[in-house]
Amino acid sequence: MSEPLILSSQSGAVRLLTLNRPAALNSFTSAMHAQLLAALDDAAGDAAVRCVLLTGAGRGFCAGQDLADPMVAPDLAPGASPKDLGQVITRFYKPLVLRLRSMPVPVLAAVNGVAAGAGANLALNCDLVLAARSASFIQAFSKIGLMPDTGGTWLLPRLVGRGRALGLALLADKLGAEEAERIGLFWKCVDDAALAGDALALAQRLAALPVKALVATRQAIDDAQLLSLEDALDLEARVQRTLGQAQDYQEGVAAFAARRAPQFTDR
Repeated sequence: MSEPLILSSQSGAVRLLTLNRPAALNSFTSAMHAQLLAALDDAAGDAAVRCVLLTGAGRGFCAGQDLADPMVAPDLAPGASPKDLGQVITRFYKPLVLRLRSMPVPVLAAVNGVAAGAGANLALNCDLVLAARSASFIQAFSKIGLMPDTGGTWLLPRLVGRGRALGLALLADKLGAEEAERIGLFWKCVDDAALAGDALALAQRLAALPVKALVATRQAIDDAQLLSLEDALDLEARVQRTLGQAQDYQEGVAAFAARRAPQFTDR
């Protein structure tokens, strides 16, 4: 049997998922899509998982779509119909992005090496991104006559503003990790040798926090981008009402009063 395209392992309450096509810089095929979505679904359904850590095997995180994959490779035969790339997005990339954004636990991306095209936006759809200093992010779409997908048109202007978003999307220049951190594209970059250890430590820290509240925070921040201030305040009231009735709130207050470390259990 061939090696899995997604490697899965458990470290305490952290589920580590590794994109595993290193010879192709972990670029996406339809088979890898299916395995990654199944792995995320499995993590979402496992009560023992309180954080997901996503990374790539070998020297890169993910180079985006494998352009040799039959679902996207143009058929150069005379009279052949062009591939429907919209259907590819609808069938593969949309479910993947929506799964990431609806995970019941925090998702952390550890970006090693290149994150290009759909691979860059895969990482940016995670809740937090930790990147090696040698890593790079490239919105490579315009190089082949396409536009950003995998949520890129929605994400980029919200992360770095319209001007920078257009610059990244139109010019498709390589953006080093330190500059990407400086402009607010993601959370933090670290020394290459420290990436794996720091990412696992951060994932374990997230797993020990009240993950129900963390996920509610993610959803409220995303939803509030489309709301007026008044509606955002109403949203905060609704979500806070729910969180205030949960066990983690009671535990957090009790631990604060007793000056001890809290033990959060809600998910």
